[in-house]
Amino acid sequence: MKQTVKVLVVDDSALMRKLIPQIIERDSSIQVVGTAIDGEFAMKKMKELRPDVITLDLEMPRMDGLETLRQMMRHEQVPVIVVSAHTTEGATTTLKALGLGAFDFVTKPKDALSAHMSEVADELIKKIKAASMQGRSKARILEPLKTARAPQKSNESVLATRVIGIGSSTGGPNTLQFLLSRLPADFPAAIVIVQHMPEGFTALFAKRLDECSAIHVKEAQSGDLLLAGRALVCPGNRHIKVRRMPAANIAVLTDEPKVNGHRPSVDVMFRSLAAELGPSSLGVLMTGMGDDGAEGLGEMKRNGAMTIAQDEESSVIYGMPRAAVERGYATRIVSLDALPNALMAHFRAEDRALTE
Repeated sequence: MKQTVKVLVVDDSALMRKLIPQIIERDSSIQVVGTAIDGEFAMKKMKELRPDVITLDLEMPRMDGLETLRQMMRHEQVPVIVVSAHTTEGATTTLKALGLGAFDFVTKPKDALSAHMSEVADELIKKIKAASMQGRSKARILEPLKTARAPQKSNESVLATRVIGIGSSTGGPNTLQFLLSRLPADFPAAIVIVQHMPEGFTALFAKRLDECSAIHVKEAQSGDLLLAGRALVCPGNRHIKVRRMPAANIAVLTDEPKVNGHRPSVDVMFRSLAAELGPSSLGVLMTGMGDDGAEGLGEMKRNGAMTIAQDEESSVIYGMPRAAVERGYATRIVSLDALPNALMAHFRAEDRALTE
């Protein structure tokens, strides 16, 4: 018998409190057990109704969404999916919510009529189900390393001959922040990142990563040079590829169709690394739903690249890494805590091999 996922909907809009239950209860395995108009009511209903998952609006009177989330994480740690406004302010607040421990987010369409809300129905249903499977055991808040920004290093303008591709989805924002904040400013490779995230969020996300990292992080633009000690974040609603040019390796953005239902797609990035750089590249597939990136990681491995999958224990959702591991595409399986040192050790070993 299929287990029902109990959901509490928290939103100050009467329209949204009506529409969200309508669209998610199209799936017979989901039951909305209650709604709340603000954070104070949400805290009471959470204790009374014991939901499996909570959808949370962030812009509410009295106790706002961020404070509500703090209280929820402190007391119950029920998985929370943020329902965010698709605005710059909404993106900023949503990224803060992810840092506080929210499981994931979906963006409201600009016109929140029933027909437009249906556009996000499938995404919201998938994330509710994934959150319910995660349960309360992995509600872990990952803190970036609190270090002062290092002074500019000379190799920040050095053209990279080695490139790391990193792909992630659900759980990725905090995971990437944890990883990048632990890399030194003189990191010897360029990094290209695909994080499943909508247009308008990735520039702010890249800025957030840059502020907590010794390496430089920016949202990618077509033609960006791949530089040692710099990470490029693919913009939302674009694909990113790497291209080997006579003078330097560069990043190229494209508007090709979605792959695996995603744009950006991790597979697109990994396949370009496999084709263009082969053994001079390294692929890392991290936490996320689905299997985007698995086949691309396989192509990288076949072309001589080192391939790493995040382990199950440290993944918020062990979907994307699991797909790669089960297909035999991961050379190594590494925990998040061990990943920064694993990357540094890999390049140190390469450097020693070149000098021997």
